[in-house]
Amino acid sequence: MNAVGIDVSKGKSMVAILRPAGEVIASPFEVAHRPKELSELVTLLKSLDGETKVVMEYTGNYYLPIALFLRNNGLFVSVVNPILVKDYGSKSLTVRKVKTDKKDSLKLASFALDRWTNLPAFSAASDARILLKSYNRQYQQYIKLKVMLKNNLVSLLDMTFPNVNSLFSTPMRKSDGHEKWIDFVLKYPHSECISAKSFSAFSKSYLSWCRRYGYHFSETKARSVYDFACNCSPSLPNTASSARLISNAISQLIAICETISSLAKEMDSLAATLPEYPVVMSFFGVGPVLGSQLIAEIGDVSRFPNKKALIGFAGIDASPFQSGSFDPLFRSISKRGSPSLRKTLFQIMSVILQNAPQDDPVFLFMDKKRSEGKHFYVYMMAAANKFLRIYYACVTEHLNALNFAA
Repeated sequence: MNAVGIDVSKGKSMVAILRPAGEVIASPFEVAHRPKELSELVTLLKSLDGETKVVMEYTGNYYLPIALFLRNNGLFVSVVNPILVKDYGSKSLTVRKVKTDKKDSLKLASFALDRWTNLPAFSAASDARILLKSYNRQYQQYIKLKVMLKNNLVSLLDMTFPNVNSLFSTPMRKSDGHEKWIDFVLKYPHSECISAKSFSAFSKSYLSWCRRYGYHFSETKARSVYDFACNCSPSLPNTASSARLISNAISQLIAICETISSLAKEMDSLAATLPEYPVVMSFFGVGPVLGSQLIAEIGDVSRFPNKKALIGFAGIDASPFQSGSFDPLFRSISKRGSPSLRKTLFQIMSVILQNAPQDDPVFLFMDKKRSEGKHFYVYMMAAANKFLRIYYACVTEHLNALNFAA
């Protein structure tokens, strides 16, 4: 038995090799993530007598190249959750906690010896799943940038055209990600751009703008916008400099909106290539964006042995906590899982709650908990828990049917 612990970091790893009874085959040594050095590591590990198992932690995307390289060269590789290793071996009250790459690699090797027969074999996700998850993470980053840039634009407009963002309720256009009020202030960055004209002149200009950008024109809306602009009190003058300040902020925001729209389309195309896509899209509250995000964050559902494992992965499980006569009535969710998945689930639950479909089992369960007087977050997470159970059952049944048919 040769237990290989690899503490992975960016561009390099620390490797330690142990045998039972604490026998050190190789003290911790550094290996760069280059083909030559990884090949030398493979040669070393294959030269050892007995069975060899390699253990490493999930560390972002850093572990993936070395895990794939070792597995493709015929070695047993197991990639474990860092939570399982975090407190392992820290049992002494007399020794202070030590955190170095060398100590971590030895801890991983010891962990491999103790869990030798229960180590799960590493299986890489398909290229489509890896790419979909990467797209989703980029989508989330751009959404954060969009919120920041939109707040910045609203702050600037408070000095030139206060509350103009409240004039239009038109949702984001799916084709290019544009929003009507953003395109509108690009044309009219200052309230005086409207109030300085007669209503007839503004109405003609607004009609021309609507036709050019593909928005609906309404005479009533034109009148309300004109009256609103005439009653504004801007703090910055209507000059070329103030217009340039607004246009620069808008151009950045529009670029982000177009990028987000492009990412959403690509995510939906990638998700459509995966076998569970039609089942996931049939769930109420799941559309092209949220459905793609859900598939991206859950991944291949067959890697979970049961529905409880999927719920634990999401971090919305509340384990029992009882000792003697102490038995709390309420327990918080663990949050020891994927925050991105929890966010996606919360958004889906919000859609279900807003639409209140009377024939949807998730909403009926949510409504039942709400009628019992449960807190908002309690019934939302309880509904997310039920949703994941249904998701696991439906997707697993669909995949088994496809495998049987094949």
